[in-house]
Amino acid sequence: MTRPSNTNTTSDALQTFQEAVDSMQEEGLDRLQAAVDLESLRDAERDILGRRSELATLQTRVGTLPPAERRHAGALLNAARSILQDAADRSRATYEDADRQARTQSERLDLTESLAEPAAAPLGWLARNRGHLHLVTQTRDELEDTFVSMGFAVAEGPEAETDWYNFEALNMPPAHPARGMWDTLYLKLGEPETVLLRTHTSPVQIHLMESKQLPIYAVMPGRCYRRDTPDARHLPVFHQIEGLVVDKGITFGDLAGTIEEFTNAFFGPGFHSRLRPSYFPFTEPSAEFEVTCPICGGSGCRTCSGSGWIELGGCGMMDPNVFEAVGIDPEEYSGFAFGFGIDRLAQVRVGLADMRLLLDNDVRFLSQF
Repeated sequence: MTRPSNTNTTSDALQTFQEAVDSMQEEGLDRLQAAVDLESLRDAERDILGRRSELATLQTRVGTLPPAERRHAGALLNAARSILQDAADRSRATYEDADRQARTQSERLDLTESLAEPAAAPLGWLARNRGHLHLVTQTRDELEDTFVSMGFAVAEGPEAETDWYNFEALNMPPAHPARGMWDTLYLKLGEPETVLLRTHTSPVQIHLMESKQLPIYAVMPGRCYRRDTPDARHLPVFHQIEGLVVDKGITFGDLAGTIEEFTNAFFGPGFHSRLRPSYFPFTEPSAEFEVTCPICGGSGCRTCSGSGWIELGGCGMMDPNVFEAVGIDPEEYSGFAFGFGIDRLAQVRVGLADMRLLLDNDVRFLSQF
C-alpha cells in the first residue's frame, strides 16, 4: 500500500492504527479474491466496505488519535479503501462479463433447420435443396446493412397502431384529404376506428421522436397493410423502409446528399438519384426521388418508360407540425424523412414484371434468388 508521506515521528497509537489498516486491507483483498461469482462478491463487498465492516470501525478510531495525527490516519484509511474498491470493481467487471456471456449463450435461439441426408425420396431431394431467405428478406437485410454503414440505426415498432400515431401525429387530422390515399384496415379494439394495421412505418418515427433521445439517425423497416387490389405493382401486404434524421442545422442539401449516397452504396457506382417536387402531409417541402434505371442503366427501356429513371420513393423536410406534436422545438431542430417500398425495390432490381410473384410461394421462382 502506498502510504501518505509523514516526516514526523510516528506515535504508538498511529503505528497501531497503521498495522490495523494493513491487516484489514490484506484480509479484504484475500476475501475479494476468494469470491467465485457476483453473489459472493457482493457479500464480500458488504463485509469489507459496508457500514458494519472493519473499515467503518477503523473510521471511528480516527477520532481517538491525537489531533496532529488524524489527517495522516485518514489518508491511510482512504488509500486502503481505494485499493479495496478498485479490486472489487475489477472483480465485478469480470463476473458481469462472464454472466453476460453465459446468459447470451443460454438465450441464444438457433432458428435454422437442417435435414439429414436420407436415402429415400422425396426427403433426399429436400435435403439436397434446402431453403434460403426470401427475396424480400434478402433485400431488407441488404438495405439495413447499407444504412448501418452510413451511420443509421435500425428501429422497429408495432404493426397495430392507434389513429394518432398513424395519422394525427403525422399532420393528418380526422377528415384530412390525405387520408384518402389509404383505405385503412381498422381493428376491433377500443373505440371504432381508433386502432388499425399501420399503413406505413412512419409511426415508428413518432415513437422515436417522443423518446426525446436526440439527435436521431435511424431507418425503420417493416410490414405495412393497405386495402390495395393486388396487381403487377401493388400488394395489400407489403414491406417498407423509412429513414428519419433529426438534428440541429439539417438542410434539404443533407437530404439530397443522403439519397445520392444511398443510391451509390446500394446500386453501385454509376447510379444516381434526382428529386422532383411533390406533396406529403408530414414533410414540407416534399419530393419524389428517382434513381437511375437498373434495367437499362439510364439509356431508356420499357420498365422506365424510356426516361432512364425509376421512381423509388418519397422524401422531404419534416413539417414543423409533426415536431410540435411530439414536443420538439422546430426552431431549434430540423430534419428530414424518406421512404420507399422494399418489395418494389426487389421487383426493380431483379426485373420482375409482376410483384404478385413474391407471394405465390412458387419454388421454381423462389429458387432463382
